[in-house]
Amino acid sequence: MDRPRISLVLAMSLDGKIADAQRRAARFSSQADLDHLEARVAAADGVLFGSGTLRAYGTTLSVRNPALIEARRQRGQTDQPIHIVWSPSGHLDPQWRFFQQPVPRGLITTPAGAQPWQTGEFFDRLWVIPKVPTDAWNWPKLLAQFPTQGLHTLALLGGGHLTADLLRHGCIDEVYITVCPLLLGGATAPTPVDGEGFLAELAPRLTLLEHRTIGDEVFLHYLVHPSGV
Repeated sequence: MDRPRISLVLAMSLDGKIADAQRRAARFSSQADLDHLEARVAAADGVLFGSGTLRAYGTTLSVRNPALIEARRQRGQTDQPIHIVWSPSGHLDPQWRFFQQPVPRGLITTPAGAQPWQTGEFFDRLWVIPKVPTDAWNWPKLLAQFPTQGLHTLALLGGGHLTADLLRHGCIDEVYITVCPLLLGGATAPTPVDGEGFLAELAPRLTLLEHRTIGDEVFLHYLVHPSGV
């Protein structure tokens, strides 16, 4: 594979919402789900998320479990994966706690978005992609750079628009989804795959690999089929 293997990891309400109608940080999952999320983050070389997700939380999830950190060391990984924000505009607040967390940070942005962050004080790596006339992102071309930089696996933590774009380019390989016991409703509440959506005949197809129940939550693991399969 000429790009990292990407695992989408998220929790959603029973009616398929990843946040409420005000798009606030989703804190409705259990400690079991948080432990599950930390394990998926710890397994990856890098973590990828959109600026909207970062804006909602102000932080990222670092690996804190000593056993998970030791397992990373045994695999030859650094103690923390690099946490990569996708922000075409580069409009991020350096006062967010994210920038004080003890994790390596990366930014995927445009030349204009990169200008405030060139000093290296806030981001360890910048991936600067020229903005094309259609505002389309060539994710396969961008992600092809990652394995040469030691990034062979990524945990994708949202948001819905970034997930939709990566799915459209066939760049998501598996999905870990936790179904939580609440109903959020609301036409404006975000879903795991936001934006225009897919026609049924063109929608990505998945195969269930594993399912388990802890308390009132259901943990699902799916394989995403390549486009056209």
